[in-house]
Amino acid sequence: MDWNSRRITAILENALLEDRATRDATSYACIDPNQRATATVLAKQDCILAGIGCIARILDVYAALDGAVTSHYEVTTHPEIFDGVRLHKGQSIAVIRHNARVILSCERVVLNLLQRMSGIATTTRQYVDAVSGTKARILDTRKTVPGLRVLDKFAVRCGGGQNHRLDLSDGVLIKNNHIALAGGIVPTLRRAVMNRRGEQPIEIEVRTLAELEDAITHGAESVLLDNMTPDEVRKAVERCSQLERRIPLEASGGITLENVRAYGETGVDFISVGALTHSARAVDLSLRVMPA
Repeated sequence: MDWNSRRITAILENALLEDRATRDATSYACIDPNQRATATVLAKQDCILAGIGCIARILDVYAALDGAVTSHYEVTTHPEIFDGVRLHKGQSIAVIRHNARVILSCERVVLNLLQRMSGIATTTRQYVDAVSGTKARILDTRKTVPGLRVLDKFAVRCGGGQNHRLDLSDGVLIKNNHIALAGGIVPTLRRAVMNRRGEQPIEIEVRTLAELEDAITHGAESVLLDNMTPDEVRKAVERCSQLERRIPLEASGGITLENVRAYGETGVDFISVGALTHSARAVDLSLRVMPA
């Protein structure tokens, strides 16, 4: 993750502006402007860490927004603390030494991002662990918080998952609405093959084994098996194993921690799970501050 990129900087800047962090009325009223403090970010539950790099970058962006020369700061972590590591309850994540007002003004933005990203990573790891030993790989979707997709998808990778399309330009994925508007699976595939840009891969969504047959005989290069049962997915895998060319298969729709293992054992290549990002529960972290 390039925390200095323009896209990430804009996200962090907007988060600080949303919270009016440089206009923190409480810290201004209560804290001496020259007070130094030491803050420790702690895990209050077992989890997978994601987003550790945001801490220092948020402080830098705050300084740019504040327009004043802020005091020197340090953010220190232990060598065993990095994105993707499994944390235990009570474990220290990072120690911040900085101006007390700045720490308090940035506290909520730091925790919001760390808690959400670590929540996504933790949920993703649960799914990855659930299909361990199978060939299936866990994928995310575009069901992300608007404006935070790059962070959400990075968190998925921290949890051991893989990213599907980053955005609509990132490959051709033909869904039911495309098929309905373009006249069916066969004409839609023909048009997609003719009009795609360069070597963009073409994946098509099917809902039945009959639709799968149409897709694989008319140019589909990858197939998304939408809302099929594990038994139907297994039959789709068996059918595609008989082909001369390899067609990756992705199971999607209705996937939960309770049934993901059953889907993994079908032999499917990928399992996409919208819940990784749209329903991940933020993990419990805290920031404890003491005078320096």
